[in-house]
Amino acid sequence: MSEADSPRGRIAQMRGVANGHIPINLQFVKHIDLCLTCRACESVCPNHVPYGQLINKTRSMIATSPPKLSDGQKLIRKSWLKKLIEKEFIGKPTRLDKFRFLILLYQKIGLQKQLKKIFILKRTKIYKLNNQLPEIKFPSTSSRRKNTRNSWENVYFPAGKPCGEVGLFLGCVARLTDVETINSSIYVLNHLGYTVHIPPTQTCCGALHQHGGDTNTAIQLAQQNESAFKELNLNTIITTSSGCGMHLTDYHSEFSSKIIDISKFLVSIGGWNNLKITPLQDKVLVHDPCTLRNIIHSSKYPYELLMRIPEINVTPLADNDQCCGAAGTYFLDQSAMAESLLNDKISKISADTRYLATSNTGCNMYIASALQNIIPKLEILHPVTLLARQINK
Repeated sequence: MSEADSPRGRIAQMRGVANGHIPINLQFVKHIDLCLTCRACESVCPNHVPYGQLINKTRSMIATSPPKLSDGQKLIRKSWLKKLIEKEFIGKPTRLDKFRFLILLYQKIGLQKQLKKIFILKRTKIYKLNNQLPEIKFPSTSSRRKNTRNSWENVYFPAGKPCGEVGLFLGCVARLTDVETINSSIYVLNHLGYTVHIPPTQTCCGALHQHGGDTNTAIQLAQQNESAFKELNLNTIITTSSGCGMHLTDYHSEFSSKIIDISKFLVSIGGWNNLKITPLQDKVLVHDPCTLRNIIHSSKYPYELLMRIPEINVTPLADNDQCCGAAGTYFLDQSAMAESLLNDKISKISADTRYLATSNTGCNMYIASALQNIIPKLEILHPVTLLARQINK
């Protein structure tokens, strides 16, 4: 890696552009685009340089003032399809709920499997997204009817004596691809006596838009989320995906001060003596997402939460300080670097591993897509999902 692709090198280039000493040219954009925004550099910087803010502002500047290109040069920016998806679906995630039955049908009739066999498409973004799409599931229901709701209920009441109320943030893609994590969070919280509120007007956290330089949309989404939860007057708002948790805390408002990761919250509360948790004699590797480790600083809590399960063997994944390469949509735009990081990550996973626990939706999908044919018996899931399965079993 060149010095220009190091954090120090990128900061020097950003300073040069800001001072007018360096032009916003194609080479500068390439160096900025190659950054994963894992913010590992920020977490160890002795001077506490806010690298995340700097890279986001720079990408916003590039989006609004794209570089002038010489003859033969080509700048790879968002396609019209990606812009459409981010604006009309990621930014309006209730529309994703409405596609639940359609995508389920797509899987049931075998179209997803057929697309995986078309190797001519293997290097395309459509192929990669299709390969990551997990089995579609449905939101929890408090009734005894078959679980075929498109969206979550506004309130889920505790199973026993009430002891508190919390809000639950759904995110965007997770409400379609990580349903079991959300359902499991509701289940565990209810069994510990908590009423769970899910305001229907909440939306995407805005991280993908912010990292893509679309600051205006990111701000609009932040304002909508703050408004959605404000009327509930809650002291705690729980996130199940560390990427969302990271961005929500970056709002730097009264709302962001209420955000807490699900594992950290569950570790900090009581009520566990009232639960029966069935032992599990399996090996569980734990993957630390960059956002949980470097920004939220809550990577120890998934381990502590899993240790609530008797007889469990919890082990950190080797080289947990390295990014897996998913990084939002980075794996689509910088596939060579992303695949190199992913290959290194999966080489650390032994064939006898039964579970890999991770607290980030994107990491889960990206790693799972690579392992489905290598270690088919391995299941990748959120720590709270594994815990929920063992409660009152």
